[in-house]
Amino acid sequence: MGVTELCITLSVLFCKGVAYENVGFNKSAWEQYPYNHPYRQWGAERAVDGLYSDLTAAGGQCVISANRKSTAELRVDLERIHIIHHIVIYYRTEHIDSDKINLYASRFLGLSVYVSNTTDKDDGILCFMDMNYTLETIPNPINITCPNQESGRYVIYYNNRTHPPYPDGYSTYAFNELCEIEVFSCPYGFFGKDCTDKCNYTCTGCNDINGSCDSGCHPGWFGNYCNKACAVGTYGFECRETCGKCGDISQCINTNGTCLGGCKDGFQGILCKSPCNTGSYGVDCKEKCGNCLDVYKCLYTNGTCLTGCVAGYQGNLCKTPCTLGSYGLECRGTCGNCRMCSNTNGSCLTACDAGYLGILCKTPCSEGFYGPDCKQKCGNCLDVNKCLHTTGQCLTGCDVGYQGALCKTPCDRGLYGYQCREKCGRCRDLNKCFHITGVCLTGCDAGYKGSMCNATCRQGFFGKNCSHTCIKTCNGCNNVNGLCDSGCLLGWRGYFCSEFYGCSPKGYFGSNCSVPCPDINCQECHMESGICHVCKQGYKGQRCETVSELADIINGVKFYSLLGAFCLSLTVIGLLIGYNIMRRKRQLTQHQPSDLQGSRDVNLPNVSRDYANCEELRELRRSEIYDTIQ
Repeated sequence: MGVTELCITLSVLFCKGVAYENVGFNKSAWEQYPYNHPYRQWGAERAVDGLYSDLTAAGGQCVISANRKSTAELRVDLERIHIIHHIVIYYRTEHIDSDKINLYASRFLGLSVYVSNTTDKDDGILCFMDMNYTLETIPNPINITCPNQESGRYVIYYNNRTHPPYPDGYSTYAFNELCEIEVFSCPYGFFGKDCTDKCNYTCTGCNDINGSCDSGCHPGWFGNYCNKACAVGTYGFECRETCGKCGDISQCINTNGTCLGGCKDGFQGILCKSPCNTGSYGVDCKEKCGNCLDVYKCLYTNGTCLTGCVAGYQGNLCKTPCTLGSYGLECRGTCGNCRMCSNTNGSCLTACDAGYLGILCKTPCSEGFYGPDCKQKCGNCLDVNKCLHTTGQCLTGCDVGYQGALCKTPCDRGLYGYQCREKCGRCRDLNKCFHITGVCLTGCDAGYKGSMCNATCRQGFFGKNCSHTCIKTCNGCNNVNGLCDSGCLLGWRGYFCSEFYGCSPKGYFGSNCSVPCPDINCQECHMESGICHVCKQGYKGQRCETVSELADIINGVKFYSLLGAFCLSLTVIGLLIGYNIMRRKRQLTQHQPSDLQGSRDVNLPNVSRDYANCEELRELRRSEIYDTIQ
């Protein structure tokens, strides 16, 4: 077996170091008269399917044309022009041994092969025509080499039985009983007669005649030989694509548009055609958008919020919170009265300043309250509506009885009323002077009366609650202690004018005691008016005109009985004191030296002398009354 036959057997020929390629494999095929069998598929596509292991009609790998036709034609479309190096044809044998005559070869004798650039064989070049083979000599497969390595797009098999008589062994009718047609040309990437020249690697497939890129260029290249790169900024098939947002447009790869130097701000991906995802921007889209009102309106190149910021933020990027004291959309809101408020909704993050309440700390305290959390109650303001809700200061002054900025301090001791200008009266206890009205809660000092203790006792009364009556013999008594400060009536004397010192002899009145008492039965009359105040025994009444002996007797008995009892009591007391003194002297005499006994009675009091005078005891009683009033 020669080198050529080995190449045919393998369907690929290695000549001069080049492997030829079957360019007819699975290409489009057409036949003139197909056989329309209801159960068999013998169409033209069987000639280019690469299957020829079973050369029988029943094997399903061969083309069978219609019977009783004078011509037979089968055409293979190579889809582009190729230099045809050689053609190999397999035909039907029905597995007849090679050493026996194949009767089906009679239908193959007289074949012709054309190479054309159109579907009409007459427009092409006759590559081969059988004029010598017989049933005994025709090979299977048959290897046909075009004399001049013709080039074309279509390979056409043709046979006819149109001009009898025919040579011996020829069939009466023409048939397409072909099992495979293999058309060998330069392999992909090579061209020329010997396929030794290489196509440009940028070609999708070059013309195997002269190497021009008839099938076009790979992406990124253009020109007849695809030896020109796309212009800067373009890439891809036929340089139709425009590069993305490359950081350096000269670094955009002409084949696939990849940006070798990265993307411009706001773009991502190897082509830099994709804007940053929603919410990101900048170099490699690594920056996060700020607090945009609409995150979809965050400019992916520099992060600018095109529709503004959400409440609480400001600036082009909406990353800057509102300045202290402002909040809300565009930071137009003003925080309430608190140290720190939320920049978004103005709610106070700390407690409200004194005098305000609510989430925003913008609501002043209710009427009558002030201070932190409005828990403090306003003082006694003159107008509670004018209580300053922050400090509690009473702007229009205090109500009656209070003082100070907050009007919570009662008037000082002894003062009361509006602005504490009024002075309390003669209260028994100044601490109990009601600071609002000046009322003395525990009563008045002796000699004063009224709720405010500003009025002195009326004429003739004195002491606590003015409940004591002045002595009638006073010319006018002291309202506090009842002393007769203005003197006594005529005929009376002493602190309490209780000592009568009437005219002597009795029974007279007047400035010189020269006028007899007007009433005959009067024993003593008023020194000034002559009114009788002591009747003779047995008489009574203002003028001593009434006789009442029994009453006088009884009154006299009572008076002298009491007087006698009193004098007797004094006598008994004096005796007891004298007895005790005597006993004491004896005891001292028994225990003292004899030279002192002679002088022991020198300083003894004279009891009888001290208590004998009843008039002095009466004066003593008067002084005791005075002390009681004090």
